[in-house]
Amino acid sequence: MATSAFQIEGATTADGRGPSIWDTFATRPGAVAGGDTGEPAADHYHRWRADLDLLAELGVDCYRFSVSWPRIQPDGHRVERRGLGFYRQLVNGLRERGIEPFLTLYHWDLPQALEDAGGWRSRDTAFRFAEYAALVHEELGDVVDHWTTLNEPYPCAVAGYGEGRHAPGAREGHGALAAAHHLLLGHGLAVRAMREQAALPHQFGIVLNQSPAVPVSSTAADAAAAARQDTLLRRQFTDPLFGGRYAPGLTAMFDGVSDFSFRHDDDLSIIGEPLDYLGVNYYYRLHVADAPHREPDPASRTVADIGVDTSRLPDVPRTGMGWPVEPEGLTEALVGLHNRYPGLPPVYVTENGCVYADRSDFADYERISFLNEHIEAARTAATAGVDLRGYFCWSLLDNFEWAHGYKHRFGLVHVDYETQRRTPRSSYRWYRDFIAAQRLLE
Repeated sequence: MATSAFQIEGATTADGRGPSIWDTFATRPGAVAGGDTGEPAADHYHRWRADLDLLAELGVDCYRFSVSWPRIQPDGHRVERRGLGFYRQLVNGLRERGIEPFLTLYHWDLPQALEDAGGWRSRDTAFRFAEYAALVHEELGDVVDHWTTLNEPYPCAVAGYGEGRHAPGAREGHGALAAAHHLLLGHGLAVRAMREQAALPHQFGIVLNQSPAVPVSSTAADAAAAARQDTLLRRQFTDPLFGGRYAPGLTAMFDGVSDFSFRHDDDLSIIGEPLDYLGVNYYYRLHVADAPHREPDPASRTVADIGVDTSRLPDVPRTGMGWPVEPEGLTEALVGLHNRYPGLPPVYVTENGCVYADRSDFADYERISFLNEHIEAARTAATAGVDLRGYFCWSLLDNFEWAHGYKHRFGLVHVDYETQRRTPRSSYRWYRDFIAAQRLLE
């Protein structure tokens, strides 16, 4: 089961927490649906004990959560001990319930003070992230064994610095490519810093979103468009991490957009620091057609302007967010990584879930079907040779769904945001029974 700090914690000014880029972004008119903000979310900061009881009743043996960077370093530098204390309580609570913590250090909530200094466009932010990682690791290394550096650097860089639809809301070309690079650099520096101070044999990894790009036709133009999309979304990150190189074709795609001067000689060796696991987030495939660039002048293009059209969806069922339901895409993503990168570390499916309209009785049979089909797709990948170690459903609770605000609900547990009452959906009970059945087979 998985969650993230900004999406569930609320308490955005409690106990010295500073503002994040998402706090700032949410105040922009029109940036987030309904004018929603990270307050109150699911008020997990105050209700964490009851939420951990829900996890224990569910029967999960692992829980993936994230630490709020501005709760630990409100200004990107100063240490707030109350923030560290909260996460120690949380981890101890998990341990008391027999649940293994999988800690993610960064799930998109950069301290606003660091954004004001350049954010992920700036190389310095990578070093600040490594310092923050070492700080949290030193504090919690005695009770946490699994450490994830970043969650989904692609949306951070492309949606946040290129498309403007995520925080910090920028629309850039060179800046977004620099952000992608510095996120990876910060990851590598953080792994090195934590590994150097680890007194115990900890596991270190990263989480990447994987949406395979499928051409909408057999034409060479659409195939080339799908390859560009795959380079931007996946290979920009996986090739430096696991292939020892920058993605072929990336510099040509952005000729005139960026000079890639943010790359330094030793960066690839830092980014490619060996990992103990890879987390894969999968929700849907992208169906891609060739299209004209929106901006003819390369110097004026954002990083998202690569000459593709992803609006042509296949004739398959869709979730409540309009995403195509294609479980085979999860198999494709996992097997594709396994085949492309010899020596790929063990893999976890770290996010997989869906949104459907609520019924008054909280019966969500579509979600049950979705989860069941995708778990089977993950098993198919395992039989094909993928070293698959686990599956994390997204999400335990309804939460702040980024630019969608509170409109869409991913939780196995319904949250009434006015009363904060938790009501398990039928998918919660199905998942509980599914987990119990798997344990009987062990």
